Amino acid sequence: MASDSENIGTNVALTTTNDSLHVNLIQGKIAMVRGQQVLLDRDLALLYGVDVAQMNRQVKRNIERFAEDFMFQLTKRNMIV
Repeated sequence: MASDSENIGTNVALTTTNDSLHVNLIQGKIAMVRGQQVLLDRDLALLYGVDVAQMNRQVKRNIERFAEDFMFQLTKRNMIV
């Protein structure tokens, strides 16, 4: 559970009074790709309130902290809706 002072970059503080709002916000960003539920890097960066490029650099810099299947690169074929 998030602390009262935590913020997700959309200028909405995470508190117990609006947890359902955040659950709906996050659930609305989940996409199905290759049979897996995923959050796109742009949506994850928005939730954390950081630039996408900055977040991707940090992930690459700390790749050993993530599971091998934590992320994958989308292809043009994956992007066809």
